[in-house]
Amino acid sequence: MEKKSKVLRKLFFSTLYLSTFTFGGGYVIVTLMKNKFVDELHWIDEEEMLDLVAIAQSSPGAIAVNGAIVVGYKLAGIPGVLCSILGAILPPMIILSLISLCYDAFRTNLIVGSMLKGMQSGVAAVIASVVYDMGSKVVKEKDWVNIVIMGISFIASYFFKVNVVLIIVVVACIGAVRTLMKERKGVKA
Repeated sequence: MEKKSKVLRKLFFSTLYLSTFTFGGGYVIVTLMKNKFVDELHWIDEEEMLDLVAIAQSSPGAIAVNGAIVVGYKLAGIPGVLCSILGAILPPMIILSLISLCYDAFRTNLIVGSMLKGMQSGVAAVIASVVYDMGSKVVKEKDWVNIVIMGISFIASYFFKVNVVLIIVVVACIGAVRTLMKERKGVKA
């Protein structure tokens, strides 16, 4: 791996850049983090990225910050966490501070309102892309249990409005049980 100070600097500026130009919440940043850390910098592989995203989504707080924390820790330990957190929180903190000073002007401005409406379409497309990428990987593995879990989770959340936290806890328990069962079978074989 590269020299630690260079990694920390790259980590800070990468998370700063991603956080500055990501609109639409945490799910949008997931794709951008994958592009940056997996495809461009090759710091982590795709499987690790999915695991890190799962950890970030399961933890309380903003997905963007949680994602930055787990990637930062993976790459450079505690200094990596501090650099990535700083890079991830500075842009929204500065932008929101400036917007709050001019809130009334932003709220009533037709152009700003129209831009935000237009951005919603782009954000929806990026989220659909993330769902497709993650869902297609589950389908490609051809593990029917995971495919059924994915389908049932969607149905429970979308149609029955089951709390996402409950779904995550149940699915995590199912995953733990499946892993333990696979390990026991491997030991007996």
